[in-house]
Amino acid sequence: MSDGGGTGRVLAVDWGQRRFGVAVSDPSRLIAQPLVTLTRRPKQRAPVAAVLALITRHDIVEVVVGLPLTPEGEEGEAARAARDFGAALARRSGRPVTFWDERLSTARALRAAREAGVKDRDSRGRIDQMAAVVILQSWLDAQRAGGTGALGDGGSDGP
Repeated sequence: MSDGGGTGRVLAVDWGQRRFGVAVSDPSRLIAQPLVTLTRRPKQRAPVAAVLALITRHDIVEVVVGLPLTPEGEEGEAARAARDFGAALARRSGRPVTFWDERLSTARALRAAREAGVKDRDSRGRIDQMAAVVILQSWLDAQRAGGTGALGDGGSDGP
């Protein structure tokens, strides 16, 4: 888990069944920006290797994985899969992985895309990237404010 005072790029993943939106911070951890959308076919494993390549390519020092909680704040099957994905990233990358509540991140990304005039049919991958931006910017802002709000890290058993 982050100490809130670090520097270096942070990568965020908006975990999904078919697509993974990815965002990255600047080295001073002020601003999140979209990076890429990774896709996978049904029954294919999560793209851990692709994210590991991004971690190396962009000199990432920490990872934030969006945790898809239910509206009641509980963890279901999707959250367990996201935790497994984050644990694999932590184990294979050696980087700290923090889980962050991603509720409403896609809704915020959709609203921002519509306000920017992006058509729904053109936006699927971009929405996933923007959801990752929402997750990462929320995390960055919370770190600067001195809070954590983290939902457990890749090396813990839970929140």
